[in-house]
Amino acid sequence: MKTLKTVMVLLALLAGGAAGGLAGADKIDWHSYESGLARGKFEKKKVFLYFHAEWCGYCAEMDRTTFKDPAVVAALNRNFIPIRVDSERETAAAALFRVKGLPDVWFLAESGEVIGHRPGFIAADQLMKILNVVTTAPAGK
Repeated sequence: MKTLKTVMVLLALLAGGAAGGLAGADKIDWHSYESGLARGKFEKKKVFLYFHAEWCGYCAEMDRTTFKDPAVVAALNRNFIPIRVDSERETAAAALFRVKGLPDVWFLAESGEVIGHRPGFIAADQLMKILNVVTTAPAGK
């Protein structure tokens, strides 16, 4: 029984289960599309889905500013499963969410249902307001 507990702890750590350490991290713990969706359902956490492309100037600006803001980093790592999707490479995911322009942000409930959507550049202070609203939204809404 003790061996089983040890194995479970090791698996949790390997899967990134040290969530307390992520909250204080200096960068966002981005996940891939498939693994992020699965992890969101498994951990019963909301999903922050960010569509971008290498050529997108506003996406680069969000990477340089918004996603470097310590409050944004902490909020995303603590309250969401952040997923980063290159819409040029993962065309099926972009088509599923009908991504027309970039950057494009989607919020998914713990169940996988869409909570909301915000296209375009989002400054750190604006994103924090949105994250606070989405975080306090009732589950499944």
